[in-house]
Amino acid sequence: MDVDRDLADSIGAAAELVAGAGHVVALVGAGLSVESGVPTFRGPDGLWARLGQPSTQSYQMFLEDPAGWWRQYLDPDADPARTEFRLAIERAEPNAGHVALADLERMGILKRTITQNVDNLHQRAGSTLLSEIHGNRTKMRCIECESRWPLAGARVDGYPPACPECRGLVKSDTVMFGEPIPRGVLEEALRETDECDCMMLVGTSASVYPAARLPERVLARGGLLIEANPGETPLSSRCDVVLRGPTGETLPALVERVKALMGARSLPP
Repeated sequence: MDVDRDLADSIGAAAELVAGAGHVVALVGAGLSVESGVPTFRGPDGLWARLGQPSTQSYQMFLEDPAGWWRQYLDPDADPARTEFRLAIERAEPNAGHVALADLERMGILKRTITQNVDNLHQRAGSTLLSEIHGNRTKMRCIECESRWPLAGARVDGYPPACPECRGLVKSDTVMFGEPIPRGVLEEALRETDECDCMMLVGTSASVYPAARLPERVLARGGLLIEANPGETPLSSRCDVVLRGPTGETLPALVERVKALMGARSLPP
């Protein structure tokens, strides 16, 4: 891949930081999946700009009528515009940025990916060390014990489904407006962040809580931040290295530089 000299220098600097860190964590946002054809939520071209932002009482509305919510959720004609969005995600394929993160994980460099995305593309690219703080659209979750199962092919005996583990109320795994982040995944994300000495901010402005809290915790402990994003974000000026360009290009280039560094360091003197 051809990159300009300034970007090449930044990729080299980021590779040095990543290869030298003890516990690298990636915080990922919607920007990573744009190159896969998944629309973002926020911004002038985002889903909410076109369809309107969901009610801030979405979770409360689910709790008040879970059976009604499930009927609407399973009916493709109930909300054609949002059904179109779901189909766009179903057609999407992991891009080179997703694969690069999975490569860093397989190399033992990336210890955890904390993603705000619900599109399941990390898993399809091969990542396994994941904390999905906003859930996964392909799964269901019990709101009591937080057990999760694939939505496709699930055996249920009516709606709303009951958890086979604790008989609690089951909903889609995607976190709704007004719904708390599941305690288990939030604690996992915080635990990984507190071990992190180098955080990669990938396709995210990290301006929405609780994700916004994570880079601040890294900085408070003297850790490093690397940003990979096509545009400037509120955290750009606080990052040690910024990779400005499509993440489907910058992340694979970063992986290649890390591989080269690790290979050079393994050579006998």
